[in-house]
Amino acid sequence: MRLLREPPRGTRLRQPAALIALWFGVGLIRFAPGTWASACALPLAAVLVWIGGVWGLAAGIAVVGLLGVWAADVVERRSGEPDASAIVVDEVVGQWIALLAAPPEIGPYALAFLAFRVIDIGKPWPASLADRRVKGGFGIMLDDVIAGAYAAGIVWIGTLLLQS
Repeated sequence: MRLLREPPRGTRLRQPAALIALWFGVGLIRFAPGTWASACALPLAAVLVWIGGVWGLAAGIAVVGLLGVWAADVVERRSGEPDASAIVVDEVVGQWIALLAAPPEIGPYALAFLAFRVIDIGKPWPASLADRRVKGGFGIMLDDVIAGAYAAGIVWIGTLLLQS
């Protein structure tokens, strides 16, 4: 069995929208591409925080979030697959949102990773509602943004509890 799968129908990884939506090929990993994308988001988030603090990470979220809406929409329309599992830019943005509440240390980053993955997979309300009802690139991104916000709350509370 091959480690990577083909890009969604009608797309090629060298196309800018596919490159962004598939997060530079991470979405082509056959097993748990969303988890791999979240894991790949961690060191890049640490670099953004190191360069610009929490505002650097927030700027990264805004830029990649806007590009992600566009890219996910293009890939979805070209492939005809609604929210294809290869589209993982939404996991990157959601993971970064979860990390907004985390000090750049291994423990809080691990908590943010675990909290985001559990919430993203479980999709509590209103993430489940967004996942079902909001379509296109915005819909692909929205449920992960909500999951990231939930996870950020968990990280914030967990960090407060560990400090007391």
